[in-house]
Amino acid sequence: MTRKMVSILVAGIAMFGAVSPADAKWLRADTGNFIIYSEGNEKSLRDFAVTLERFDMTLRLRFKQSGERDPNRLTIYLVKHAEDAGTLMTGKTGSMIAGFYTPHPEGSYAVSNRDSDFIQGTSEAQQTLFHEYSHHFMMRYLPAAFPAWFVEGFAEYLSTVDFTADGKAKIGNPPQQRAYSLLRTPEIPAETLLFQRPGELRDAAKIDGYYGRSWLLTHMLFSDPARDGQLSAYVDAINSGVDPKEAATKAFGDLAKLDRDLNRYMSSLLSVRLTNDPVPVAGQVAITPLSAAADAMLPLQLERKSAKDDPERLAPVRDALAKLTVQYPGDAGIWYEFAMAEWGMGKEKRDAAAARDAVDKALAIAPQHVGANLLLGRMMLADLAEKDDVSAADWNAARKPIIRANRADPDDPAPLFAYYRSFADEGVAPPPVAVDGLAHAFELAPENMQTRISYAYALAAQGQVDTAIRLAKVVAFDPHDRGDGVGLLEQLEAMRRGGRKDAPASAEPADDAQ
Repeated sequence: MTRKMVSILVAGIAMFGAVSPADAKWLRADTGNFIIYSEGNEKSLRDFAVTLERFDMTLRLRFKQSGERDPNRLTIYLVKHAEDAGTLMTGKTGSMIAGFYTPHPEGSYAVSNRDSDFIQGTSEAQQTLFHEYSHHFMMRYLPAAFPAWFVEGFAEYLSTVDFTADGKAKIGNPPQQRAYSLLRTPEIPAETLLFQRPGELRDAAKIDGYYGRSWLLTHMLFSDPARDGQLSAYVDAINSGVDPKEAATKAFGDLAKLDRDLNRYMSSLLSVRLTNDPVPVAGQVAITPLSAAADAMLPLQLERKSAKDDPERLAPVRDALAKLTVQYPGDAGIWYEFAMAEWGMGKEKRDAAAARDAVDKALAIAPQHVGANLLLGRMMLADLAEKDDVSAADWNAARKPIIRANRADPDDPAPLFAYYRSFADEGVAPPPVAVDGLAHAFELAPENMQTRISYAYALAAQGQVDTAIRLAKVVAFDPHDRGDGVGLLEQLEAMRRGGRKDAPASAEPADDAQ
C-alpha cells in the first residue's frame, strides 16, 4: 500500500457543453482542516465532512496534538467509484484503487470515492482514506522519524476507526482485508519486518503479509500492558542515533520471542477501545456549489495533477482546457489550469508562448491569483536559465511575481519554497529572509519531501547538522522513499564525521520548474 497506492480519482474528461449553475454537480465543503469536493448530494457530503473532522480530532486527542485550525488545509476529492479513482492514478481504466494521498507541490491532497462497499461496518473507501490521512497526520504533526513497518502499521491500525451513532470512537478493530495474509500466508519474521521496507520484499503475498504483521505489532505495542513503553523507547532510541537493530533489541528484547508473542497475541481476544465521550467536531461545515466554469474545470484539474507532467496524459487535458478558455474567457482559474497543463508538457513539447499568454490572461483577470503569479515566476526563472548574461536585476524581476504570490497567501508554502529555490537557480547563497521563508514552508507542509530535503541542507549549511540529520531520517525511513532520503542521510552523516558545516549546492534537490 504505497502512499499513492490507495486510490485514484478517475477524472473523466469533462463535458464541454454549456452548463448553467443549476446543472453544476460538484459541491465544495469547507471545514477547519479540510477542503472537500464531491459530486454527491449535500447531506452525504456534510456527513462525510463531519466524520472526517471527527477522525482528525480522534487522532489529535489520541496523540496529544493541538485542535487549532490548520492554516494549510488538506484538499480531498470524492469521486463516484473506486475505478474512477484508479484511472487517475494509473492513467488506465480498470484499476480498482479505493483512494490515494499525495503531498503535491501545489498542496497536499487525497482522493477517495463514494462507493458503499462495506468491510465489517465501515466502507472500504473510508478505511482507505483513513489509512492515507494517517500518513498525512504522522508526517505533519508527529515530528519523529519512524521505521517503515510502523509507518504502515500506524496507518493500518487507525484505518479501521469507526464511530457510534452518538460520535464515540471505536479504535483497534482488525483490518479484515488483512485476515488472509495473517492466517494463511507464511509469517513475516521480526528480522524482516523491523529492518526492511515492504517494497524490498517484491513478492505480493509477502508484501500483504508485511502490512498485516505491521498492524498486528502496532496493535500489540499500543494495547498489551506487558509491552507498555517499549514503542516509545524504541522510537526515542532510533531518533537519538542508536542503530535500529540495537534499538529494537533493547526495547523489545529477544526478537524470536517477539515473533512468538505476536502469534499468541493474534490468537487472543484483541482489545477495541471505545472513547468515554463522543469525539467533538470543532467548527461548522460550509457547503457551496461550484460555478459552472469551476464545475467543468475540476475533473481536468484532477487529471492534470495526477498526470505528473506526462505529455501523453496532459495533451488531451490541455486541449480540453483550451476549449474551456473559449467558453469561459473571463475565468482566471481556467486560464491558469490551461497554462499549467501547457507548461507541464515539458521543455521539448510545450508551447511556451501559449503558456505565457494564458498566465498573463489569468493575472489580468485576477492580479493576486497565487498559482498564476507563482507560475509566472517559474517561467521567468526558466527564461533566465537559457541566457548567458543575466544581471542581478533580472533575477530580482523574476522573483517579483513569486513575492506577490506569497503576499496574496502567506500560508501557502509553495511561493516560500520557490523564492528560496530561486537563489539556488542563480547559484548564490540564499539570504536569511529566504531561509526563514523555507523554514515556514516546512512548518506549513512538512510532508513535502522536496521542502524537507532543502530545509535539511539549509540547516546543515548553517552548522545545524544534527537537526538536519533528524529531518533526513524521516525521509530515509519512509517506506515510500525511492532513495532520496537515504542519499541525503549519508551525505549529512559524512558532513558530521568530517566536521563540515557547509552543504554542497549540488546536494539540493532538483527543481522541476524548468
